[in-house]
Amino acid sequence: MTDHENAYDGLVDENSHGQWAFGTSFDDPLAGVDTTVPGDVDLRVLGAYCLMLGDDALISAQRLAEWNTHAPELEEEVALANVGLDLLGQARLLLARAAAADATLVPFISDTSPVPAEDALAFFRDEQDFRNVQLPELDNGDFAKTMVRLFVFSTWRLALFDRLQTSRDPVLAAVAAKGVKELTYHRDYSARWVVTLGCGTDESRKRLRDGLARVWPYVDELFVPTSEELTLAAVGVAVDPSDVRDEFDRVVGQVLHAAEMDTPDGPHVGRVGGRAGRAGLHTEKMGYIVAEMQSVARVHPEGVW
Repeated sequence: MTDHENAYDGLVDENSHGQWAFGTSFDDPLAGVDTTVPGDVDLRVLGAYCLMLGDDALISAQRLAEWNTHAPELEEEVALANVGLDLLGQARLLLARAAAADATLVPFISDTSPVPAEDALAFFRDEQDFRNVQLPELDNGDFAKTMVRLFVFSTWRLALFDRLQTSRDPVLAAVAAKGVKELTYHRDYSARWVVTLGCGTDESRKRLRDGLARVWPYVDELFVPTSEELTLAAVGVAVDPSDVRDEFDRVVGQVLHAAEMDTPDGPHVGRVGGRAGRAGLHTEKMGYIVAEMQSVARVHPEGVW
């Protein structure tokens, strides 16, 4: 009999982590990965860049988790949960890399805290310390709006990760290679729903159109490069997001054409003093997301899960 043929043994073995869904401890997410940083790369800049990409995935995963027990069908609930878990995995790797590159990013909890660095970044930073773009913060709305938000986000992120596969940073290249497969599914899954809703009933078309109108003002921010992105792109480590705009427009245009919808042409959300999510300026929704995401960890800062 193999170890996994008797589930009860695992449940009663106090030395085993098999009784827990995700175990009671975690290994280093970067174990086995070449973490050598190219000699001409500023570690603080690399840390800031990984933090941006990690926060994008973390907040998007948190939003998708809100669909648990609320999705319109069981199959969609499983699909949304799996997409969220994929993004959570990307977030964990990127936040771990950010902490390894620049330890000053990690908030201090206590001298005895058992919290791993990537968890400390996720659960013990304040709202203004997050560096995600504002798009993932938008509320789920109805299913159509969530599909539009996911389609826009995954189309943009897939274009970035496709190019990051050739990053000179081995960790970013490895994360991107894994993420491309996941993001391709996320984009295709949401694109199919965009087409289905667009070619459906008058009500589904209305909801899709409303979703596009709500999400589209946050698209431009995706393509505004930060100084960190430009610095790292110049040495072959990062991607200048403005370089993926043409690909994004082409893919979105194809899908919306199939959905018999026009590409929105409305105004975009303005930046405050030239700053937005990457600079820690978030929508009014962000505080609620962070509060819910961090509530348990903040109450039990010495907890081991």
